[in-house]
Amino acid sequence: MPAILGAFKVINVSSGGVVHIGDVGVIAPKTTAKTYAGSGSFNTGDFPTTGNLVSSTNTNDSDISDENIVSGI
Repeated sequence: MPAILGAFKVINVSSGGVVHIGDVGVIAPKTTAKTYAGSGSFNTGDFPTTGNLVSSTNTNDSDISDENIVSGI
């Protein structure tokens, strides 16, 4: 079903990112990553405001593999 878009702003597209405007059946990027961040990180918008007194991030991960990429292409 078509959508009507107004104005939008693309700030950044990473090397494995996908920007698609319009109808699509499947979007399957072929990259994975694991990122650790504390509170107040990755805020979006033009003027973000955060208030954090103490921030701690647990980075303990006992998995050997989180996402396996299998590509038939």
